[in-house]
Amino acid sequence: MLMKLPRWGFWCECWTRSLTEQGPPVLVASFDAYSAPQADRWVAVALETISPALDADASSAAWEWMYDGRIDTRRALLRTEPCTVSLIHASTRITWTIQPVLFLPLANRQDTELPACAHDFTPRPEE
Repeated sequence: MLMKLPRWGFWCECWTRSLTEQGPPVLVASFDAYSAPQADRWVAVALETISPALDADASSAAWEWMYDGRIDTRRALLRTEPCTVSLIHASTRITWTIQPVLFLPLANRQDTELPACAHDFTPRPEE
């Protein structure tokens, strides 16, 4: 989406972390949502997609969030509060985070070529 003015929305991420091995969390996916329904739908679609492959406890937790927890998440997002949905499958914790943000019209994520300043960014090392 090409923007000309700043716009409120939600930055959504999905992270995984091994519970048995050392190492930092791994970013699996990110998504820019422009409404609370779009943000919680991103998590719901992901959970519906992976639920058949989850163990019984994780699948149960996923469906519990979709039926009971999702409305609480939506309400929190409508109050512009950050939200987290997390479950454990086998020895992996999967966490979806949703943060209210102000999207600035600096660069379009869909462009194939980022502006030169994008290559000057160095991420902080994991703590």
